Amino acid sequence: MPYPIALLLLFSAIFTLYLTIQLFLWLQHRALLSRLKKAPFPKNYKRILEKTPFYSRLNADDQTMMHYSILRFINEKEFIGLNSMAITDEIRVIIAFYACLLLLRIRQHDCYGNLKTVLIYPYEFIADQTRSDGGIYTKEKFVLEGQSAGDTVVISWHNAKKEAYHMHHQNVVLHEFAHEIDFMDGEIDGVPPMKESRYHEWTQVMYDEYKKLNEKSLQDGYLDKYELIGTYASTNEAEFFAVVTERFFEAPQSLKKHFPDIYKELKQFYRIDPAAIFPA
Repeated sequence: MPYPIALLLLFSAIFTLYLTIQLFLWLQHRALLSRLKKAPFPKNYKRILEKTPFYSRLNADDQTMMHYSILRFINEKEFIGLNSMAITDEIRVIIAFYACLLLLRIRQHDCYGNLKTVLIYPYEFIADQTRSDGGIYTKEKFVLEGQSAGDTVVISWHNAKKEAYHMHHQNVVLHEFAHEIDFMDGEIDGVPPMKESRYHEWTQVMYDEYKKLNEKSLQDGYLDKYELIGTYASTNEAEFFAVVTERFFEAPQSLKKHFPDIYKELKQFYRIDPAAIFPA
C-alpha cells in the first residue's frame, strides 16, 4: 500500500476513534443529567441549605431548579481538599449552592462548563500574583481567601463557612464564581457574557463607578458611600464586578440605595431581585 494512503487511513482511524470516544462521553453525560433530574434531593443536603439566608426565600420552582443544579455541580466537579482538608457534604453543598445561585435565572449558561476542579483549603492560603504598574510587572505573595483560574476555583473553607449562613457584605464563593462567569466570554474584564445591545449601558455604568472608586482610593482615602464597595474593588474592573456581585446578593438594600444604577444592571443580568427577597 502506498505510504500516503496508509498515512491517510491511519489519521482517519485515529479521527474516527476520537469521535467515537467523544460521542460515548457525551452520551454518558446526557445519561447522568437524565438520572439527576429524576433523583430525589438528599434530605441532609436540604437541611444544610435551610440554614442559609437565601434558600428558604426562593420560590418552589427556583428551589427545584437549585436542587438539580447542585446535584449536577457536585457530580461534574472534582472537590479536592488541601493541607489535610477532608471534603464533606456541607462543603460540597454550600459551594455548589452559592455558585449555582448566580446562574439560577440565567438559563442560557451551563453549569460552569469550563470548571473542572474546586480546591479547598482549611484557612486562607498564600499565592503568587503578578501585578502591573505602568508596564512594570512584579510578582508578589498574597494571603487569599479564594482564587479563580478558569478551570479551577480555590476556596478557603474557614471564610466560606463563616459567610454562608449569615448575610455579610462578603461571600468568597459568590466572589470567585462571579470571576468564573466573567470569564465565560473568554476574557476576565468585568464584563460578563451579555447581549450586544446591553453592552454599552453596562460598561458605561460600571466603568464610571469603578473610575470614581479608583479616584477616591488614590486621593485621600475617604470613600464616603464607596465604603460599601471597598478599596479592593478598585484593583481592576474584574475585581469590581466580583465585589459588587457580592454586595448585590449580600447587602442588596444598601447597594440599591447608594448605587441604584449598579443594582439595576446586576438585576437585569442575574434576572433576580435580592432587595425584593430581603425587603427592608
